[in-house]
Amino acid sequence: MRIDFTKMHGLGNDFVVLDGRTGALPVVDAALAAALADRHTGIGYDQLIVLAPSDRGDFRMRIFNNDGSEVEACGNATRAIGLLHGRPASIETLGGMVATTPTDSGISVEMGKPRFDWNLIPLGYPMDTHSLPVAWEELVNPIAVNVGNPHVIFFVEDPYRIDMARLGPLIENDPLFPERINVNVATVTSRDALTLRVWERGAGLTRACGTGACATAIGAMKRGLADRKVTVALPGGPLTIEWREDDEIVMTGPATESFRGSFDAADYGISD
Repeated sequence: MRIDFTKMHGLGNDFVVLDGRTGALPVVDAALAAALADRHTGIGYDQLIVLAPSDRGDFRMRIFNNDGSEVEACGNATRAIGLLHGRPASIETLGGMVATTPTDSGISVEMGKPRFDWNLIPLGYPMDTHSLPVAWEELVNPIAVNVGNPHVIFFVEDPYRIDMARLGPLIENDPLFPERINVNVATVTSRDALTLRVWERGAGLTRACGTGACATAIGAMKRGLADRKVTVALPGGPLTIEWREDDEIVMTGPATESFRGSFDAADYGISD
């Protein structure tokens, strides 16, 4: 049994897409996701995206990190799926419903509304999410927000001077975050521009993170550091984030299809 896939990326954050909307796929679990993610013995990716029929939207999207963990949301992957679908779509995710629309400047995604309550991040115990009274070395007093998945954002002088390879996993796995956390370090360069690096929960340091860009933009706006529409510069390129007056977050940016292929299911322990 051979299984078709599509390899895609959004600003260098790369995905393998398995499309089960019109035909059955094998059961995708953590072990299979981690095996396919290996860049030497598998296909290689940051996230595995599994599409399936949905009773709530046009289709459902499941998201697995390269460590095999399943997560609620991925902004870059949502843009990629919007490109693959080729027309406006309502997509069911574990983080809620999102909507994609092709535009002249890429794919626009309605990401939902930000959540700031400590138990919705979630945190291990109550505290002010606008400025958490915690620190990890030079990273202090982050803002926490859930934009379909959980994020903490630190505003620093230069995100490229932060040792994210060391501090990222330390913060991600801190007991304060019972479901782990995505870690963002950012600099506000003007009222409409930010520079950002992201340590992604379950995936590590990434060239781009769509939900991280959304969370960081919202954090800057919430603290009065930025206007309601900003450009977020990531290592892989820029994204435009708008926080509309109806509280909806809208992300716009590019997505690219890299290639298509197939793999032998038996190579990964899957039988007919």
